[in-house]
Amino acid sequence: MHSPMHSIVLVGMPGAGKSAIGKRLAARLGLPFLDADTEIENAAGMTVAEIFARYGEAHFRDGERRVISRIAAGPPVVLATGGGAYADARTRRALREAGAVTVWLRADIPVLKRRIVGRSNRPLFIGRDPEEVLRGLMAARYPFYAEADLALDCGDDAPEVTTLRVERAILGWQRPARLPVALSTGAYEVVVGSGLLARAGGLLSPHLPSRRVAVVSDASVAALHLPTLRAGLAESGIDLCAEILVPPGEGSKRMTMLEEVLEGLLAGGTDRKTTVIALGGGVVGDLAGFAAAVALRGLPFVQVPTTLLSQVDSSVGGKTGVNLRAGKNLAGAFHQPRIVLADTDTLATLPRRELRAGWGEVAKHGLLQGPLWEWCEAQGPAAMAGDPEALRHAVLESCRLKAGVVVADEREEAPEGGRALLNLGHTFAHALEAECGYDGTLLHGEAVAVGLGLAASLSARLGHCSQEWPGRVIEHLATVGLPARLCDLPRGFSAEALLGRMRKDKKVRDGAMRFVLMRGAGAAFTTADVPPDTVEALLRDEGAT
Repeated sequence: MHSPMHSIVLVGMPGAGKSAIGKRLAARLGLPFLDADTEIENAAGMTVAEIFARYGEAHFRDGERRVISRIAAGPPVVLATGGGAYADARTRRALREAGAVTVWLRADIPVLKRRIVGRSNRPLFIGRDPEEVLRGLMAARYPFYAEADLALDCGDDAPEVTTLRVERAILGWQRPARLPVALSTGAYEVVVGSGLLARAGGLLSPHLPSRRVAVVSDASVAALHLPTLRAGLAESGIDLCAEILVPPGEGSKRMTMLEEVLEGLLAGGTDRKTTVIALGGGVVGDLAGFAAAVALRGLPFVQVPTTLLSQVDSSVGGKTGVNLRAGKNLAGAFHQPRIVLADTDTLATLPRRELRAGWGEVAKHGLLQGPLWEWCEAQGPAAMAGDPEALRHAVLESCRLKAGVVVADEREEAPEGGRALLNLGHTFAHALEAECGYDGTLLHGEAVAVGLGLAASLSARLGHCSQEWPGRVIEHLATVGLPARLCDLPRGFSAEALLGRMRKDKKVRDGAMRFVLMRGAGAAFTTADVPPDTVEALLRDEGAT
């Protein structure tokens, strides 16, 4: 068996078996085994107990951190750490930065007690009731152990059995991808991977100002994913002070619902260090983000998107808001999250129609990026059939593209291009959604798909791209099961009404409608130089009355 590229670091309570399992794991992986306490004793020329007695715990922890950081930065090893090592924030950060794989070995009190009895070299246990000490240590350390990459329960199994389980877990584990969004106002990460909800506490802890959070979700998502998130937060000792559920659907993005969310946050005892977690799709993210932006003049905010649409689009970039009668997203704020956790496992619970709707935004990103469009044409059907690897790639590459655009134009102020390019297809899409009254008959991603077909057709009519592009865009969207033309929608539209909606769009400047058009995949641009009669003729040719 080949050895891993990074060190494996075992963390956990005294008596969890870190040394016994570490030695066996190192032998199986063909790596050297090191014990942090032994390395410290060799460096100091005295035992851990002597260092504690002579210099105190703070001095010991400082030396321990230096030793562990040095080992982790070197060639791969299996390292067993002392029980308190991983409770030190700087040690945890050093291990993260070194790319070490951290494994928390969990065992309950009876098992630990049996294993530590008679060990005279444990300074924390000398002259004290072991059970009482263990309970105190668990309460203090478990929230930090929860930040480890992997957690395994190892009860009374023989060390050989536990070693095999640890080895299997490490080999089957895929490190989540971390994309930095490096804004001038402060950078954050988009974390994309599997099983993130169950580890939410450990992943979020380093980014929260306090261990207090409030969750905003919708009734459908909460039934599926809130219990997992709750357990993940509890493991890190994070206090969930409010759970606010809104009805599913675009209808919840309105001022009256914003007020309800704000009242719910304050009734839950939210203070300025309480983080608002948005668990759900784009509606929940936009609504919870806006509430976080205005509650107490601004609360920290985390996005946990659970739909393809929100994972590839709305959770990144800090745009929040609600709809007004006059149109979509006309009240809102820029409020960047502290971190985005995109757990791709949640996509398996999406209704087919919701999954397909998310693809509308993936296809848009493909057209903006270039090579991603060709990947979409090749892999779109597999992704829509639920292929986890294809979905992971779609989320990762969409976030990569969006992060790049957002960093270059955080508040959509670039005179041309910039963040406005992300509205490819959206001038048409928002008009269609507004005409449908946000009643669920047309999902945002479906509207975007039709909008992409219309944008490609308009680009070709105005001579910006070759005639093959409209056909190519429409064919791909139809292949993955999306509506791609006006005539694919279950109701009719009036060209005059749609144009009226477009004239009220946020992107209108000096009364002129602005469109994102394309010269080809990877070559989109913004322009106001579009004759309204050309748009009207296109809509009528496509079936509008």
